[in-house]
Amino acid sequence: MSIFVMERHRMAFEIIATGKAIPPNRVSNDDLAQRIDTSDEWIRSHSGIGARHIADENTASSDLALAAARQVLSQAAEKTGETPEELALSLDLIILATATPDYYGSPSTACLVQAGLEAKNAAALDVTAGCSGFIYGLEMAAGYLCRRSERKRALVIGSEVLTRVTNWEDRSTCVLFGDGAGAVLVEQTGAAAGGLLRTILGADGAGAESIINRRGGSRAPFKAGETVKTPSVLEMDGRAVYNFAVKAVTGTIEKLLAEENITIDQVARIVPHQANARIVQAAGKRLGIPEEKFFLNIEEYANTSAASIPIALDELNRDGKIKKGDLIMTIGFGAGLTYGGNLIVW
Repeated sequence: MSIFVMERHRMAFEIIATGKAIPPNRVSNDDLAQRIDTSDEWIRSHSGIGARHIADENTASSDLALAAARQVLSQAAEKTGETPEELALSLDLIILATATPDYYGSPSTACLVQAGLEAKNAAALDVTAGCSGFIYGLEMAAGYLCRRSERKRALVIGSEVLTRVTNWEDRSTCVLFGDGAGAVLVEQTGAAAGGLLRTILGADGAGAESIINRRGGSRAPFKAGETVKTPSVLEMDGRAVYNFAVKAVTGTIEKLLAEENITIDQVARIVPHQANARIVQAAGKRLGIPEEKFFLNIEEYANTSAASIPIALDELNRDGKIKKGDLIMTIGFGAGLTYGGNLIVW
């Protein structure tokens, strides 16, 4: 164990490029109010959401993930001088966090992305950790790279088509979700410090039914000849999730700060999972953190689950709102129930 820790601290696992893919079909709250009994005022006051982007029927999670990955490689090529094709061949690992894979069980959506990129040297796997999936994936990538010095690069993606598993008859949940993908390229460098500093991962499986998709798995498979009355859709206990999320956000922030022996003033930005603006506001108030310290784009994209944090990182990166050397904190929580956070030197 001590050898592993020493080896990791001699390496830096830096995010060198970002990307995202957003479906062009933008559906505002007013648009949604034409279909269901809701209003822009109700949705905004309960969640902070103003719109969401919905993928067309021919677009799956792998399509959005592949588009985001290509953006990442294109941006990285500008920095390294390599071509996107050369970068794809240099990948050692592709991790794709998703709650909405292209196929049930197999093949993994990550393998479909690997084939699309022609990243022939990369291992590929999916991560199922709900809205915390990107945070889990980032730590897994660093852990994989640090075990062998010859492993240099990993692509970490969050991609979701949540509107496929949204219950459009449930006005309390259908307004919350959107589709999209975000991705980052993690590179093992020889820097003395920087990159991914610390990660906290956690789970509370006792709350599994707070966010659940009951149909289609081995517990409740679809059967031949069955008339499907309960489709494969997300169910959510909003109050239970809210209480869990506020506690998870505050606890993870406090623990990350304590373990690194730093103060919140040293953190340039907190990038939370974009589930509900009220959760972030409540957590910030409890900790005395000014709201402007948190980056929120939920108004435009709604809840994109595992994609929300990498989408936000790409927006911050491309808009120049974070710069090299900034200390960034990511915070996630979601189905499982899972939670976690990363401290990253940009």
